[in-house]
Amino acid sequence: MSDDPFFPAVRLLGWAVHGTFAVLLVIAVVQTAGQGRAGAAAGGVALGLLYAAGVAVQQRVLRKGANPHAAGVVVPHAVGAVPALAWCWLALVAALWGVLAFTAPQMVWLAFPLFFVCHYLLPWRAALPAVAVLTVTAIAASVRHAGPFTLAQVLGPSIGAAVATLMALAYQALHRESERRRMLIDDLVRTREQLVLAERDGARLAERERLAREIHDTLAQGMSSIILLLRAARRDLDDHREAAEERLREAEQAAAENLEEARHFVRALTAPALERSSLADALRSVTEATSARTATHVRFEVSGTPRALPPDHDLALLRIAQGALGNIGRHANARNAGVTLTYLDDAVMLDVYDDGAGFDPAARTGGDGTGYGLRAMRDRARALGGDLTVESAPGDGTAVVATLPLEDE
Repeated sequence: MSDDPFFPAVRLLGWAVHGTFAVLLVIAVVQTAGQGRAGAAAGGVALGLLYAAGVAVQQRVLRKGANPHAAGVVVPHAVGAVPALAWCWLALVAALWGVLAFTAPQMVWLAFPLFFVCHYLLPWRAALPAVAVLTVTAIAASVRHAGPFTLAQVLGPSIGAAVATLMALAYQALHRESERRRMLIDDLVRTREQLVLAERDGARLAERERLAREIHDTLAQGMSSIILLLRAARRDLDDHREAAEERLREAEQAAAENLEEARHFVRALTAPALERSSLADALRSVTEATSARTATHVRFEVSGTPRALPPDHDLALLRIAQGALGNIGRHANARNAGVTLTYLDDAVMLDVYDDGAGFDPAARTGGDGTGYGLRAMRDRARALGGDLTVESAPGDGTAVVATLPLEDE
């Protein structure tokens, strides 16, 4: 079947043409037989059978899903998928009709439905000459049967041919507009599908980025702490057994905390430390844990008047602090570090600084040499409309400052 929106109407029009042809043929055959012209009546029956055979082939072709627009045709037709057969069928029908038109005047009436059939089956370059030939044949037959030439004998077939041609032209215009709209709709559907795929890919990448940040700022930091604690425990195992056992307990606690963090960020929940306490308390716990598990003494301070922050601000600042402290523990070799949480009227600031080895920010894209640590912190800040700056130089320590804007109360 065709996806042309005009297909049902055109198919109905085709059946109307078939029906008109059948009715006119029956009337012509009955009247011809009544006048004692058995040969013309028999020819009319043969014409009806030939025409009916073409209609039967039409239905069979359409049921098989053949393209009804083949050979430049714009309507469902008898054998549009096989143009040569369609033209042969039309030539036989027209030739037999021409013979019968000169034999019986009633047969001339069949010219009108045949005009439509020509437009249905033939492309324009062939349909117009065919309609002209049928018109001339109908006029000639009328003159032969009616006697002297009159204007009415010319106007009747000519008007019928003009009406059929104008209707075909009107459908052509509607069909072209329909095709343009169909192509536009197809383009819109494809664009929508591409947008859906892009949104799905974007969501997948966003989730992957979220998991990568969470792993870097929680699990990776925790694993680094566990490794350091286990190394210290191994070193103290023989000579300082109590210290080794303390290191093992700290490693066990760090592993438990990591497990809890993993369960929470997989479900995109709030960090466990923020569920149990405020942001300031969570940051204090992180700094104390860093001091206990590394050789760096970390101090935590709060400046300004504490105020409740949105949950996403709390989580972002906590993760930035964890990432920065993790970088200090692994790379800075610092003796002292500090974390300062500052509440301003329209923003909240987090400063993480150390007196360690420092680095060149222009030559390093992120902590841990992977190019991801600082970028992940900056992405967290920018996602909330803030920013993150890094000040460092070789031998002069490092300062990481995250600033998040706050809405007016």
